[in-house]
Amino acid sequence: MGTPTRVLGRTGIPLSPMGLGCWAIGGPFWEGDRPLGWGEVDDDESVRAIRRGIDLGVTFFDTADVYGAGHSERVLGRALAGVRDQVVVATKFGNTFDERTRQMGEPDVSPAYVRRACEASLRRLGTDRIDLYQLHVGHLPAGEAEAALEALEALARDGLVRAYGWSTDDPGCARLFAGRPHYAAVQFDFNVLLDAPEMVALCDELDLAGINHGPLAMGLLTGKFHAGSRLGADDVRGDAAPGWVRYVPDGRPSPEWLERLAAIRDVLTSGERTLAQGAIAWIWARSGRTVPIPGFRTVRQVEENAGAMERGPLTAEQLADVDALLGR
Repeated sequence: MGTPTRVLGRTGIPLSPMGLGCWAIGGPFWEGDRPLGWGEVDDDESVRAIRRGIDLGVTFFDTADVYGAGHSERVLGRALAGVRDQVVVATKFGNTFDERTRQMGEPDVSPAYVRRACEASLRRLGTDRIDLYQLHVGHLPAGEAEAALEALEALARDGLVRAYGWSTDDPGCARLFAGRPHYAAVQFDFNVLLDAPEMVALCDELDLAGINHGPLAMGLLTGKFHAGSRLGADDVRGDAAPGWVRYVPDGRPSPEWLERLAAIRDVLTSGERTLAQGAIAWIWARSGRTVPIPGFRTVRQVEENAGAMERGPLTAEQLADVDALLGR
C-alpha cells in the first residue's frame, strides 16, 4: 500500500511521509535542576540509527539547537556527512543555552540573535543551508514575531535558509506568518490521543506542511508503559517533569491516558501493525499534509517506525472508529 510522499508547503521540496525527531539523541541538558533531555545516549548508535533511517526511505530530520545544548545538531551533522544533499534538514532557534554547562537560558528572538543562532547551527550541522528553520518559542507578541520574521526572510534572501516555520500549538501565532514568501510549515503536538483540528485546518488554509511532534505521545503509544512504569530522574518525563509533559506526569504514566490507549489498541494494531505504526498511520489518515517525526535512540526504534511507511495510513472507517471509541 505505502504512504504518499509529502511536500514542504509551497516550496515544492519533497519529504518522506515521516521524519525522525532528534530531541532524544541530544542527550542530557537542563533548565536549572530540571532535566530536559531523555537521559544518556550512545552517539555511535544514534549515527547508525539515522543512517538506517535513510536506508529505509526517511529523508527528513528535525532537530533544534537547544537539544543537548547543541549536541543533537552535531550528531546529526556527523551522521549526514556524505549524504547531506539526499535529505531535508530542519532545526529550530529561540532558546538560548550554554554548550559547556548544557543549561538552557531565556528565549531570545531578536534579529541579531536569530542570525547568530542560524550561523551556529550551520556550523554544528556541517552544512551550508538549513532547509527548514523553525521558531522554537511557542508564544510571542505580534511585534516580536514580526521582527523575527524579518530576520528569517533576510536569512532566506542570503541563501542560508530555504524555508522557515513556527513550532507552536497556537493557531493565532501560526497565522502571524501567513502570506510571507518562505513560510512553509507549522510544527505542533499531534497524535491519535490528542487531535488538533484547528492546526490541521490552518495548514490546509495556508498551504503549509504540518510537522507533528509527539506522534507517539512521548512513548505512551509504543505500548511499553503500564500503570507500574517509572521513568528515571534524568528523563524529561521523570518525577521533575515540566507541566507540559501531559502523558507521563511525575514519571508515571497517566491512568487516564492508558485507558484511552486501551480503547483504541485493536484498531491501531490492525493489518499486522505494531502499536507505534498504527499511531503513525492514524496521523497520515487524518491529513495528507502531516509529517510525523517520532523520536528515537536506537536502530531498532527507527526500523519499527519506518516500517509504518510500507503499511500506509488507516482507512476512513478506522478513523471514524477511533473517534467513536474516544468519544470525539
